[in-house]
Amino acid sequence: MARTTPIEFTNMIMIENPVTHEILVEDRKNPAWPGVTFPGGHIEAGETVVASAIREVQEETGLIIEKPKLVGLKEWPIADGARYIVMLFKATQYHGTVHSGREGDIFWTTRDKLKNMVTPRTFMEMLPVFDQPEVNELALSDKQDGQWTLDWL
Repeated sequence: MARTTPIEFTNMIMIENPVTHEILVEDRKNPAWPGVTFPGGHIEAGETVVASAIREVQEETGLIIEKPKLVGLKEWPIADGARYIVMLFKATQYHGTVHSGREGDIFWTTRDKLKNMVTPRTFMEMLPVFDQPEVNELALSDKQDGQWTLDWL
């Protein structure tokens, strides 16, 4: 029995203003995964997980984050027994000027306003991983009737 599993490895970063508690979001233009979400993307070959988070934030928002904290992960099965894993980070230290990028419009908002925005599927269910220290994983398992089974761990 093989002890390795193919993985698509990505990251997502919540950037929070430590004074106002607003969070930075991106209104994605991608029709395959539209809606308001946090910056993030793929971890490139030879790149550390933290370096990928810093790079993705800078590319998508113009900000340079410092000391991003790994708060947990989100994962689900994909084709042929592989897994999709998202490393979830939170950052409150940053500098630079916010700008929108090719992937979508970037803006600050509150958690309350976020509840009324269009977000990608299972995005809102992921928020406890960012905000509740006792929750460190959102695991999505096999679809049942077209719906994912969600488990917070």
